[in-house]
Amino acid sequence: MTLKEEMFHIAMAAREAAKGLANLSTEVKNKALINMARAIRKENKVILAENEIDIKEAERKGISRALLDRLMLTSARVEEISSGLEKIADLPDPIGETIKSWKTPNDLEISKVRVPIGVLVIIYESRPNVTVDAAGLCLKSGNSVILRGGSEATHTNVILAHLISEAAEEVGIPRGAIQIVRKVERKAVKELLGLSQWIDLVIPRGGEGLIRMVGEFSTIPVIKHYQGICHTYIDEAADLKMAEEIAFNAKVSRPGVCNAMETLLVHRGIAKKFLPSFSKRLLKAGVEIRGCAETRKMIPEAREAVEDDWKTEYLDLILSIRIVSNLEAAIAHIEKYGSGHSEAIVTDSYRAAKNFLQVVDAACVYVNASTRFTDGGQFGMGAEIGISTDKLHARGPMGLEELTSYKYVIQGEGQIRLK
Repeated sequence: MTLKEEMFHIAMAAREAAKGLANLSTEVKNKALINMARAIRKENKVILAENEIDIKEAERKGISRALLDRLMLTSARVEEISSGLEKIADLPDPIGETIKSWKTPNDLEISKVRVPIGVLVIIYESRPNVTVDAAGLCLKSGNSVILRGGSEATHTNVILAHLISEAAEEVGIPRGAIQIVRKVERKAVKELLGLSQWIDLVIPRGGEGLIRMVGEFSTIPVIKHYQGICHTYIDEAADLKMAEEIAFNAKVSRPGVCNAMETLLVHRGIAKKFLPSFSKRLLKAGVEIRGCAETRKMIPEAREAVEDDWKTEYLDLILSIRIVSNLEAAIAHIEKYGSGHSEAIVTDSYRAAKNFLQVVDAACVYVNASTRFTDGGQFGMGAEIGISTDKLHARGPMGLEELTSYKYVIQGEGQIRLK
């Protein structure tokens, strides 16, 4: 079978499964999710062994510590993956929900009702938990899913997909509802992207190269989960102790994730009070600092920040710092270099906070909190498919509701249109 034929058969199987999924009861879907969680817990050692193969290969290739952290599973993380499926089972089923209903003057009863999108392709890199999160969310929202993870996590993704698809089928989920593309070459993705007759939506999560490739070749609608070039701006009116804790958390807690801070903007009026002591804490934590000329005068250890640094999602213990003259300059920097993901201001000024919230164009904007909260679980949505940096259909963390469409259901009593 050629690669083209293989991708065609995967898409056809997903389309057929989607027909059955759309009509499954909430009870059956929840039973499948619980069985999937049970299967993952039962095979914890097998999963960790496969993950170890991926880790050793990644280390051999010299990938960064932050990316290794995204790839690595532990018993605790496997348990988080399992409990994530159980949390999805506990969430309300969006399918069949009446979003809005009304009656027209001629007594037609019109309802706007949530329905599945159909067949989704999820393309992602590094994080094997996405395999399970995506499958669980798609199943609960009545969609079939074709998963294509990165080559660096092949062994982990394949075993996870095998376990959850078998567990789902055991309790009545149609075969083909959860599939994984085992081919690592990008040609396989390009073949899928041409199957618009059978696939309804593509969601890519990963680096700039992957996103651009999907956007270029896809004949299917795409929701992009683009770079997370997130900023934290420390305002002149900030509580500096609070600012330090927020900024440190945003950069250091998990630098390899998309909601980590990549650039710190500091008001010139408090820079001398804030930066010298904060930089010592960053350096002690192993953070490499790259700063503007003014920053380097206050932090001798900082390297010179060049233009590309302001545009870079490091996904590592590297932080760019720029001193700005005022709030407007901070917003202008974010407007120029931000990716529309998550932006934060630390301030005690109501005016500054309000201005920041109104003007900054991003999926998530924060006042006095870390950008690390941009996460479906933290937002109370259960697991997430990812963070959309697009504006149409879905924006920010994508949970169950964002994986649905809607249709209008009209009930009449013989009405006809006269003109």
